[in-house]
Amino acid sequence: MNSNVLLSEQDRPVSIWTLRLDILSKDRFAMLGGIVLLLIAILCSCVQWFEAWAGVSGVETDLLSRFDPPSALHWLGTDEAGRDELMRLLRGGRISLSIGLFAAFGSAVLGIVIGACAGYFRGKVDAFLMRFTDFVMSMPSLPLLIILAALDLTKLGFSAEFVRSGDAGFWRIVIIFIILGWTGVARLMRASTLALNSSDFVLAARAQGASTYRILSVHIIPNAISPVIVATTLACGRIILVESALSFLGVGIQPPSTSWGSMLNNAQELLVSDPPLAIYPGLFILVTVVAINFFGDGLQKAFNPRDIGR
Repeated sequence: MNSNVLLSEQDRPVSIWTLRLDILSKDRFAMLGGIVLLLIAILCSCVQWFEAWAGVSGVETDLLSRFDPPSALHWLGTDEAGRDELMRLLRGGRISLSIGLFAAFGSAVLGIVIGACAGYFRGKVDAFLMRFTDFVMSMPSLPLLIILAALDLTKLGFSAEFVRSGDAGFWRIVIIFIILGWTGVARLMRASTLALNSSDFVLAARAQGASTYRILSVHIIPNAISPVIVATTLACGRIILVESALSFLGVGIQPPSTSWGSMLNNAQELLVSDPPLAIYPGLFILVTVVAINFFGDGLQKAFNPRDIGR
């Protein structure tokens, strides 16, 4: 028999990502939040299939069916225009979740680039980028969001047809969130880059003549991305809340598109006569944001070196 004894399952090296996944899977609240998020995302993505299967619509109006109570055909009833409330909630969820996802991802990419450049080059580059970051952070976010969201895009050169389309409102909100939401990620990435800049593997890569792009993209950013993943996940929930507030104020998503916030805006005059029209989107916002926070807290534990070492 060979003298080299095979390593047992417990003695075999385990990757850091396996350990993180194991910690995450043991967090019941995080897994519950992830399952709820996945279920809501699947339902919202398949809304058109559900409409065809059930024979109802969340877009087409039917004035003869206004304010119908819940029934076998309309599970949550209909709204003030005779549209199916459940399908409208799923359509609104698709917009709200998409805004949260695209805006959080875009903010993370911009913050990673700025923070990595600041931490790697240091000196004047670091001073300039961090002062610019401080300037953006010092601006009042909500009033600035309202002002930017209320801008007339036709005066900026966009066609009236594009401005009236649902895509214009969607991408305007996403871009506004990206412009104002990258600062936290930039600070996290700068701190991680400063810590990694003098590490052995970075010094070895620099000694071998590796380019700045390769050092940042291969050696620094992948090893500094952990706190950014957590921050981006939690930011997604905050973006959904702020987008709902903007739409509720009438400067967010505009018809023909809809979001949970715009549904709340439409239902504010019907709180007395038909309160479920406001309760349903508010409940969806609450459940989604709580689920994101639960999942984000689980990620924070999974990426915490102290918890991994236990």
